[in-house]
Amino acid sequence: MNTTLEAAKRKSDAVVTTAKDAVADAPAAMKAAAENPQAAASSFIHTPAMRAALPFINGGLAGMVATSCIQPIDMIKVRLQLAGEGVKTGPKPTPLSVTRDVIAQGKVMDLYTGLSAGLLRQAVYTTARLGFFDTFMKSLTKRAEEKGTKIGFAERATAGLSAGGLAAMIGNPADLALIRMQSDGLKPAAERAHYRSVIDALTRITKAEGVTALWAGAYPTVVRAMALNFGQLAFFSEAKNRLKDTSLSSRTQTLTASAIAGFFASFFSLPFDFVKTRLQKQTKAADGSLPYKGMADCFRKVAKDEGILRFYRGFSTYYVRIAPHAMVTLIVADYLGFITK
Repeated sequence: MNTTLEAAKRKSDAVVTTAKDAVADAPAAMKAAAENPQAAASSFIHTPAMRAALPFINGGLAGMVATSCIQPIDMIKVRLQLAGEGVKTGPKPTPLSVTRDVIAQGKVMDLYTGLSAGLLRQAVYTTARLGFFDTFMKSLTKRAEEKGTKIGFAERATAGLSAGGLAAMIGNPADLALIRMQSDGLKPAAERAHYRSVIDALTRITKAEGVTALWAGAYPTVVRAMALNFGQLAFFSEAKNRLKDTSLSSRTQTLTASAIAGFFASFFSLPFDFVKTRLQKQTKAADGSLPYKGMADCFRKVAKDEGILRFYRGFSTYYVRIAPHAMVTLIVADYLGFITK
């Protein structure tokens, strides 16, 4: 018993001594940091914990910068997808007509409706997808080097698909709140929710429909994210790898690769993005029924009632939304990765 107490006392004394030493060293450490802040920052950035976290932090910051730039385009894209629901014929809205309608109903800043949800989505979704992708790629690269081989397109595609799927599940509540906020203006004035912020939207949706409602449309969201990341991250990585031996400058290579990635991301993901928007926008009728039972039912009904090409309505707007977002995100992430390496 005495031996145990003595051992515990020795450990306690050691902890106290260590704490005292740390306190005594603190002024010197603070002085050194003040005299050479770059060295202090570099030392902190290169700690194991920060090295693991940086891909996620850089990805989230890059996505939020990109969303701030393209939010009005995303608003127009969502309104295009929801226009003429259930009708094959009739007026065909254009990006310009949708923009005019939004401004006519309120003001120019209404194009930024849902920005708080968009930023939250990027803080969660893009943080996770770029962080996971970078982590997976490092692991695959290390494994390839150990085998004396190089990473191929299949490995890049697998990393992109996996990162997109995982991130989409985590970010679905913010994505749903964004769709609800952007589609609210399409409802009759008396039926509008007038969400004040993404927190208000998430809170009210949870109270009215339950927590599980925050994952409405999760399946097409995950498939859409996997398709988008397959097109964006895999093709960006592949294009950049192929362009590195050309005479193009590093910046031009990044711009070209991101533009290519944006096209393929748009092409593969738009049908799933369309269905995701329809499913996340729907709310229960008075009898408790929903317009669509799920992803397959939505695909079937839209194809039957509105035509196959409806899935690609607004492709140009979607590309203009995806490509710049991809370019800004990837360029900012590349830059942040460079200055923190």
